[in-house]
Amino acid sequence: MRHQSVRDEIASKGDIWQPSPMTPFRLLRFCLVSFSLLFASAGIASERPHIVLVMADDHGYGDCGFTGHPFVQTPNLDDMAKVGVVFNRFYAAAPVCSPTRASVMTGRHPFRGNVPNHGHYLRPDEITIAEALKEAGYVTGHFGKWHIGSVQPGSPTSPGGQGFDEWLSGLNFFDNDPYLSRNGDYEKIEGPGTVVSMDATVEFLEKHHDGGKPMFTVTWFPSPHAPFGELPQEVDNASTLYNEEKNSKSAGYFREITLIDEQIGRLRQSLRDLGIAENTLFLYHSDNGGLVEASSGGRKKKGSIYEGGLRVPAVLEWPSRYEAGEINTPVNSSDLYPTLLEIAGAKVDPQPRLDGVSLVAILDGEEEDHPPMGFWHGYMSGQSTHSDRIIKALLEAREAGAANPHPERILKNTAEFPRRDPEDLHGHAAWTDWPWKLHRIQGSKGAKVTWELYHLEDDPMEATNVFSENPERVEAMQQALEDWQRSVLESWSGEDYPDR
Repeated sequence: MRHQSVRDEIASKGDIWQPSPMTPFRLLRFCLVSFSLLFASAGIASERPHIVLVMADDHGYGDCGFTGHPFVQTPNLDDMAKVGVVFNRFYAAAPVCSPTRASVMTGRHPFRGNVPNHGHYLRPDEITIAEALKEAGYVTGHFGKWHIGSVQPGSPTSPGGQGFDEWLSGLNFFDNDPYLSRNGDYEKIEGPGTVVSMDATVEFLEKHHDGGKPMFTVTWFPSPHAPFGELPQEVDNASTLYNEEKNSKSAGYFREITLIDEQIGRLRQSLRDLGIAENTLFLYHSDNGGLVEASSGGRKKKGSIYEGGLRVPAVLEWPSRYEAGEINTPVNSSDLYPTLLEIAGAKVDPQPRLDGVSLVAILDGEEEDHPPMGFWHGYMSGQSTHSDRIIKALLEAREAGAANPHPERILKNTAEFPRRDPEDLHGHAAWTDWPWKLHRIQGSKGAKVTWELYHLEDDPMEATNVFSENPERVEAMQQALEDWQRSVLESWSGEDYPDR
């Protein structure tokens, strides 16, 4: 009945849906969250850092100058690596885009919040980092690729519905001259999508940097995802850049990485020009492994649970707090939520179970260990999302006064909570208890399970399966992995929302 009543309300109001204050998931959201601030409201902007999270779409670990690529030009990221904190083993929570985005927003494995693969929507029942920081006094903005919900006005799955005050967002990746949604208003904007995303980011920073509140800015670039139509803006004859290199078939991908690097340079310069660079926590990373296996930094590439699909470049700058250095402790994108909560002095109570942990002690040099990390992919297929096509149709319908052509994309299945079979653990899962990594591979429910074990320090390419030589270790890791998988399925079924 809950699901049907939501759909009826949407159908009656077209594409502009303002949920009732008594809608169950809206009531839950406001009832679940209570915050205890560690800082007085006076002078809040000067006491807590501005936070800028930038994420690329498909940038592989080895595809930067500072990670050893032989020809890709990333001078701005290389400079960040010289003066900032480099994470040598930063893992995306998933090997494809939407799930990793959900992990950043919630600190939880993406299955828990209903995002098992690309194109699925994050439930409004989840508590996001944007909501938490907004309640803690931050002004919040999202710019670029969204891909964990709608961009229609009033939707609880849109950036605005998930805690962002201002947003210019696409449904999925986009390229040149994209159709985007600005706070629910649709428009076509000329220029490379990556540059458009940074334009909006810089405008937001300029608008709010002296407004008395700290800023939380999330920029999710649409590149270097295919179709690779965007070109660097500061390179002569950019269309021929990398064409003569050994991997010329990937020239478009590498060109968009250089374009990203240019925009990173713009952002760093803007922070300096605004006088806020010293007290800004700025993190760059990718949403999954890259598209070129040879430089992926491990076995396989995007889409795989092997190292090449999960390990990504990551570097952090916060000049007033951290000097240049490297962190070799394995960490992952789910860690960002609890890390930022601690830094911002915000507390979510009650907090649904997390998979991430705060990295503050690791960054401060007080700890070197991270709890075991679970990964899981292939349980459910992805869902196609043609961003420009959908937003263009929404724009044209609105201009013509016609009915919303995509009402199904306001919520999708986020109000459904089917029970998951705790014995159905199919797909490709892995349990990393550094330096050991155990793989559980099952093509479909009921199919034979294949197990693999690797020692990542001795065998970073996961080439030699030592499963049979380590029976006691394997038994413990198998139990831990499958217990964690069942916990994830419980969350996915709604067990973490007791009042829903």
